[in-house]
Amino acid sequence: MTLVNLAQVLQPALAQGYAVGGLVTLGWEDMRAYVAAAEAENCPVILQAGPSCRAHTPLPVLGKMFRHLAEASSVPVVAHLDHGYTFEDCKIALDSGFTSVMFDGSRKPLRQNIDETAAIAEMAHAAGISCEGEIGFVGYSGGENSNGTDPEEAVQFARDSGVDAMAISVGNVHLQQDKEGGLDLARIAQIQALTTVPLVIHGGSGVPVAQRSALAAQTSVCKFNIGTELRMAFGVALRAAVASDPDRFDRVQMLGDTIDPVQQAAQHVLRAFGAPPQR
Repeated sequence: MTLVNLAQVLQPALAQGYAVGGLVTLGWEDMRAYVAAAEAENCPVILQAGPSCRAHTPLPVLGKMFRHLAEASSVPVVAHLDHGYTFEDCKIALDSGFTSVMFDGSRKPLRQNIDETAAIAEMAHAAGISCEGEIGFVGYSGGENSNGTDPEEAVQFARDSGVDAMAISVGNVHLQQDKEGGLDLARIAQIQALTTVPLVIHGGSGVPVAQRSALAAQTSVCKFNIGTELRMAFGVALRAAVASDPDRFDRVQMLGDTIDPVQQAAQHVLRAFGAPPQR
């Protein structure tokens, strides 16, 4: 069984200069593809259940799916709740067998965000699982604007919340479909100089691949969340599967045709993070 918590994969990444992919799942086919990709690349992987995934499949079911895949995997697998918005979200994930929770209090005032994140981190640590928090606000492409992370606030947050990983807002945006952007390297350097906690980039699909690799090797950024570019690969594969035969109607067959293309896309993502072979 290679089910692990977030700290168990991020601390080695921090020490050795690489990153781990937090791959956003929506269903069984992409989960399978992500674990197969990690095995092919011989690297750890973080399976993430975000709000849209949880709206489709209940957390207790997702926990069993993640754990089933992890138990059969030859590489470390983290079962991670992404963007839990309440204590109850995180408690249900904990009770459902997740090994890591991300509490998102980033829309709240600093003190409230710290206090609520600290309470969830305490609960998580008591159960032997990890907690990620967010300071600053990572916006959405075509939606809410970002609020960049203040380095001094990041110091407070890291110190007082007790998180195992800290998501920061440094030019990254959720749901970005292109890679025309690039992150605020000066702000990352400021945050890194003042904190020791592993840093997380949400909205990693919008970050150029070369910059992902450089940040993984040279900074405290140890986790990139990747969702949109993998969903795009899934969509292309599914459209091809549907169009290949107008008489086809079995969704198991059509969805099955997405697994290999998504695995290949996920391998490309994971390879860029520079993880050494697992032993």
